[in-house]
Amino acid sequence: MNTSLGLTGAAVALGIGLLIGLERERHKGRGDSRTCAGLRTFAITALLGYVAMQVGGSLLLGVMAICVALLVTVVYWRSLNSDPGVTSEVALLTVLLLGAMCGTAPELAIAIGVVVAGLLAYRQKLHHFARSQLSEAEMRDGLVLLIAALVVLPLAPDRYIGPYAAINLRTICTLTVLLMTVGAIGHIAVRTLGRRYGYVISAIASGFASSTVTIASMGHIAATEPDNVKVLGAAALFSNLATVTQVGLILGTVDIGLLRPMWWPLLGGATATALYGLCLMFPRPARGANQPIKVGGAFNLKLALIVTLAMTGITFLSSAMLDRFGEVGVMVTATLSGFADAHSSTASIASLAKSGQLPFDAIAGPMLIAISSNSLSKCLVAWISGGHRFAAYVIPGQILLTLAMWAGTWAQ
Repeated sequence: MNTSLGLTGAAVALGIGLLIGLERERHKGRGDSRTCAGLRTFAITALLGYVAMQVGGSLLLGVMAICVALLVTVVYWRSLNSDPGVTSEVALLTVLLLGAMCGTAPELAIAIGVVVAGLLAYRQKLHHFARSQLSEAEMRDGLVLLIAALVVLPLAPDRYIGPYAAINLRTICTLTVLLMTVGAIGHIAVRTLGRRYGYVISAIASGFASSTVTIASMGHIAATEPDNVKVLGAAALFSNLATVTQVGLILGTVDIGLLRPMWWPLLGGATATALYGLCLMFPRPARGANQPIKVGGAFNLKLALIVTLAMTGITFLSSAMLDRFGEVGVMVTATLSGFADAHSSTASIASLAKSGQLPFDAIAGPMLIAISSNSLSKCLVAWISGGHRFAAYVIPGQILLTLAMWAGTWAQ
């Protein structure tokens, strides 16, 4: 059994060395200008790391690493005039350590080895992307997003504070990061697919996180790109498809029977949204709709903060009203909470029905009131973020969506 495991680890180490060594062999050059290591050197180094770890443990591996480091240092200084890069030298040390990992974590070693080989193979494309494609503004926005998501968000306390316990710093940070991410996703999609389809695809995808935030993001872009306001209006409305789908998923997750009274409203809302959005997109695209986006920032941090604070204010107002007037019915609660988020209203109504406090057949009214108030909130966001031209395309679509869902209830 131990022999089998040992042979497996050695085979994995050899495979990693051959994979990375093969890539280096193709780029090592010829004659006096060739680099220090190729196929055989990388394969032997990977096996050396594996054997050192198995025979002498971490101590022997450290000694071997020092020896290899000294060798590559000598080679680097000898080739400094012709090849000042250290990629092959660093890759050789990486292969040594990956070979040592094959005895304890072969799967992780394989994954890292494949990633290293990919980074080496796509060197020119990565250099071209960093130097020619990625702008200074995009680099700055990417760093801001990473800092907000990986540093600020984990440190934000996840508890309710302030009057009526309506303010949650974790929620505020999450919404801000979400809006920045929506903008970044849309920016990438548009640069890849062009404005006409990139905005729509990114809006549908980001709508699963927040359709209201997506509409605000599209509105901000419409204010800076007035020629594409029609396509951006279509994209904003298509984000409602994610909302309708998510409502159905929430209801089906709580209890599949909850979908029965909401089947026709959801289907009607999705159909009306899709037809209206397609009418905005076709047959005549906006001028320049298929052209790549101009290089610029990936998102607008100021807009993210404004929308987040506005949604927090709505939540605070809703909590204050409910605290002052008490529970006057599920309808009022759904209306107030729907201004901020239709998903939370859906979850609360579904929970009431599941617990027996509300009949299954009675959920359609509160659900549609929540969705209607959420549509009103989206109309206000569209007007504020994108101006009257953008709102002129979005508001009729939101009204059509709401009416179609109510009509679905009456038809059922």
